[in-house]
Amino acid sequence: MIHSFYYLERDFRRWIRGRINVISSLVMPAAWLIFVGLALPIRFTDNYLDFITPGILVLTMLGASLQGGALLMFDKVLGFLPKFLAMPAPRETILFGKIFFIALRGLLQSTVILIIALILGAHFLDPLLLIQTYLILMIFGVLLSSAMTAVALVLEDHDSYAAFNSMVSMPLFFTSSALMPYDQMPGWLASIARLNPVSYAIDGIRELQAGVFPADTFLGLIAGAAIVLAVSVYVFRKATV
Repeated sequence: MIHSFYYLERDFRRWIRGRINVISSLVMPAAWLIFVGLALPIRFTDNYLDFITPGILVLTMLGASLQGGALLMFDKVLGFLPKFLAMPAPRETILFGKIFFIALRGLLQSTVILIIALILGAHFLDPLLLIQTYLILMIFGVLLSSAMTAVALVLEDHDSYAAFNSMVSMPLFFTSSALMPYDQMPGWLASIARLNPVSYAIDGIRELQAGVFPADTFLGLIAGAAIVLAVSVYVFRKATV
C-alpha cells in the first residue's frame, strides 16, 4: 500500500502545479449550480437548488473520474508506464495509486462545489449527513475511476481516450436523475435513468437529505465498485505496454 501512496503523491503534485486545470474543473459544476439551480423556474419542487445539488456533486465526481484515465494515458504515451511496470512493486500499486488520487481529487473538487451550494442556499447542515455523502461520492469515484483506468490501458492513444470520454460523459449525466425526478421524465428515459450508476449515487444523496439511510444504494455501489475494480486489476496484470 505504501507504494500506492507514492504514485498518488506524484499525481497530486502534478495536478496542483497545473492551476488552470484545478480552476477549469470547477467552472462547469459551479455554472450548473448558479445558472440552472437558481435561474430555472422549476415547478416540481419548492427549492430546486436543494434538488440539483446532489446531481452537481456527482457530476463533479463523474468529471474527475472520466478525466482521471487521461493520467494513465499520458504516462503510457510519454513512456513512464512501461518503466513503472518494470519496477519490483506489484503492478496493482500503480492502479490503486491512480484510483485513490482520482477519487481524492474528485472529493476535493466536490467540497468546493458543496461550499458554493451552501453559500447559494442549499441545505447540507448535518455533519453526519456530510460524512455519508462523502462516502457515497468516494465509492462512486472508485467505481468510475477503476473503469476509466482500464479503458485508458486498452485504448491506443490520447485521441481515442478523449473521444471515448466525450462519448460517455454527457449521456451518463443527462440520462440520470440529476436534473429531474423519475416521474417527470418520459417513460423510456426513466427506465434508462433507473439503471444508470450516476442515478444510484444521486438518489442515495437525496435519500440522505430526506433523513433516510440508503442501504440499498450503498450495497449496490460497493458491489459495482468491487466488480469493476477486480476487472481493472485483471486488465492491469495482463497489460503489455
